[in-house]
Amino acid sequence: MKSVYNFVVKPIGSRYNNIKKIGDSELIMNTDIFRHEFVNRLAKVISTPIIGNTSIKPGDTVLVHHNVFRRWNDVKGIERNSRSFFNEETYFINHDQIFLYKKNKKWIAPNGYCFVKPLKAIDKFNIKNEKPLQGIVKYSDGTVEVDDLVGFRPNSEYEFIVDGQKLYRVLSNFITIKYEYQGNEEEYNPSWAQSG
Repeated sequence: MKSVYNFVVKPIGSRYNNIKKIGDSELIMNTDIFRHEFVNRLAKVISTPIIGNTSIKPGDTVLVHHNVFRRWNDVKGIERNSRSFFNEETYFINHDQIFLYKKNKKWIAPNGYCFVKPLKAIDKFNIKNEKPLQGIVKYSDGTVEVDDLVGFRPNSEYEFIVDGQKLYRVLSNFITIKYEYQGNEEEYNPSWAQSG
């Protein structure tokens, strides 16, 4: 099956990632269908659009928008699928719903995006565990270099868990400064992001 303008993808696993394995037991993290934090974001590309050029190929793994596989309730309370839904194994998505793709076991950021690792807060007056608006570039579209220490605009980061690591997707043009390393920077990855 091919689409003229859309990628055809299928979810890797189920539509939701709301079960964590703890020892021999499973813990259901969430039973609501509308919470985006528990929606699966990994998909396998079945086919690429007929029109347009892309470096993404069938068989590649892609990190997609949270609304692709999500279900929701309309104003009458009737449960509905997203507009990407074709059947349980087939979804049609636009190129702008793909945030990261994996080719030959390596994640690649599409043009316009970078993924940044948060830093551990070292300020004793900071009540949060992360240093605000700073991070180390993990995946880049080439605008900045991987492993650069950067700062970005407020409210420009969107949280993702990629291979058990918490990352922020930041639009490349929202990265505002490149810092010099001071030597006390430490990456922050909460334990809940690492659990499977």
